[in-house]
Amino acid sequence: MIVLPEPSAGSTPIAKMRSLVLKRAFDLVAVAMTLPLWAPVLGVGALLVRLRLGSPVFFRQQRPGRDARAFEMVKFRTMRELRDQQGRLLPDEARLTRFGRWLRSTSLDELPELINVLRGEMSLVGPRPLLMQYLERYNPEQRRRHEVLPGLTGWCQINGRNALTWEQKFTLDVWYVEHRSFWLDLKILVRTVGQVFAQRGISARNHATMPEFRPPAAEPYVDETGGKGRADAEAGRGPGTAGAGD
Repeated sequence: MIVLPEPSAGSTPIAKMRSLVLKRAFDLVAVAMTLPLWAPVLGVGALLVRLRLGSPVFFRQQRPGRDARAFEMVKFRTMRELRDQQGRLLPDEARLTRFGRWLRSTSLDELPELINVLRGEMSLVGPRPLLMQYLERYNPEQRRRHEVLPGLTGWCQINGRNALTWEQKFTLDVWYVEHRSFWLDLKILVRTVGQVFAQRGISARNHATMPEFRPPAAEPYVDETGGKGRADAEAGRGPGTAGAGD
């Protein structure tokens, strides 16, 4: 059972608009000011991935952002492109290398997403960007996670990460959407540092990463024109990193 804090006082429309402007400004200033710190790490990380896993260094995949608009998310590759005789990718457990596990445990595989933050496609804090095909599996409440920009870290990531069920994750994501504020973002960023060092919740139990989200009885999403919504991006996981959960 997840116990959520009481609603914050700054949850009025005006307060949320002010928080949105402050959030974007903070993202840009924070990323720019820390450039001398993360740029060398990004360079070394790219070199290590090239030496350990080969080319390509980056894993690129279409993910849904704010208002479910697709963008190209960039991460370090953590898996080998191993396929069976039918040409299908092997399970994550077979493709995830020891080096890839280390990248994921330290969250260094997420570092290239700072490029997405600079582009305005992501924020430092927000619900994690999941797979495009999940859009048609959400119920209306779960779909609210796309009312804000996706983030490198979020309320879910500091409250269990992949040790949580999908339903628990979505509950935390929607709570963040309803109570987001500049001060909440600062709290999440500070606690994220501790989570990275503690290396908790990196993967789900008995899984290398996270099992795919498959609701037991998903209703097909019907848009306002009466048509069934369909994800406008690649279906399935691509080579290089886990696609079901972050």
